[in-house]
Parts: sequence; structure tokens; C-alpha cells
Amino acid sequence: MAAALHGIENTLFAGADRASAKAAVILVHGRGATPESMLPLAEAFGRDDIRYAVPRASGNTWYPNSFLAPLQANEPFLSSALALLSALVAKLEGEGFDASRIAIVGFSQGACLASEFAARHARRYGAVVALTGGLIGPPGTPRTYQGSLDGTPVFLGSSDIDPHVPLKRVDETAEVLAHLGGKIDMRIYPGMGHNVNDDEVKAVKALLARMATTAG
Repeated sequence: MAAALHGIENTLFAGADRASAKAAVILVHGRGATPESMLPLAEAFGRDDIRYAVPRASGNTWYPNSFLAPLQANEPFLSSALALLSALVAKLEGEGFDASRIAIVGFSQGACLASEFAARHARRYGAVVALTGGLIGPPGTPRTYQGSLDGTPVFLGSSDIDPHVPLKRVDETAEVLAHLGGKIDMRIYPGMGHNVNDDEVKAVKALLARMATTAG
């Protein structure tokens, strides 16, 4: 089954324990990376009251081809990855975190997953953050998503010249998530490489601080 390709049992948990955490973040790594490689980013966010759930992709990649490839070309891995995020949200809810206290944050391939998951499972989250990524599928993919993000803060950060993520797709992602009720903050950085910059870290820190301090 597709859902068995990426296992929830391989998730790395870090930060505050579930008893003391005020909020939770699902932190999704990019292609070729690991959960451990995302921990410095979690530390940079500067919160000791957040529980981090950092899933691990089988073979260090969530799906084999470009996020712009036909959807079927990335199956069954794509469906498995999205199912894993859904299972993590359910697990965190079972630990007592309301969805409005759960942020979904991804970089690169992980940002694509975060965007697509939020669109397919729209509800009020604590935040949705896509650092250099966008909705999945080739140009012209129907964006007939259901549900409402209901004012969820959505941060989209990317370069204007990224070789993997066309600016047009980031624009489309902002438009679609806004239509679903997301409160969009899109920042395009001229000439930036395929990385996370200090302004993005500062913006995400502010979102997580707001989520944690208004929780409960």
C-alpha cells in the first residue's frame, strides 16, 4: 500500500515534550535531506515551547520526479507522503494539540508537500509555511480543492530565479491558498539561491511565537 512507503514510525520528535509544549510544528525536509538536517532550522526559530515532529522520507526523497511532473509519475510515493502528514496531524491532535496549534512547515520538496497537503486538507491550522516550493502537479492541474483554511497564516518564501521552483508556481500557490481562505504573506527574494534566508527565519519565528502565545 502507498501509505506504507513512508512510515510514521520513522518520525523524529524534538523540542518540548507533549506535556509542556504550547504548540506543535510538522517540519518537512527536502529531497536528499534528513530530519536531523532540519533541527538547526528548528533551533533558529528560537522556541522552547514547541514540539517538533520531523518525518523521514524513505530513501531521503518524498517522491522521485519533479513536483511539476504529471501527478501519476510521482505515485505511489506522493500519496504516501501526504498520508503521512495526515497521520502526523492526527497524532498531534491525539496528544492534545488542536489544529489551530499545529503549523506545517516545509523546505523545497517539503514545501511542496506542505502546500499540497494544506490545500487538500484545508482547515484552520496554526500556520502553513512553504520555503521554496508550491502546489504539486504540471501546469494546468485543476485546483478544485474543498474546505477552508479559515484565516490560517500562510507564508510563502522563494527566489525569483530558483532553478527548481518557477515563480509562476509560487504565484499560483498564493492565489489558490488565498482562495481557500489563507492569509497570505508571500516574499520573493531577488537572486536568492536554493536556501532559507534570515528574513524567512524571522518571519516564521514571528508566526510560531504568535501561535504559541495565543494557544489555549
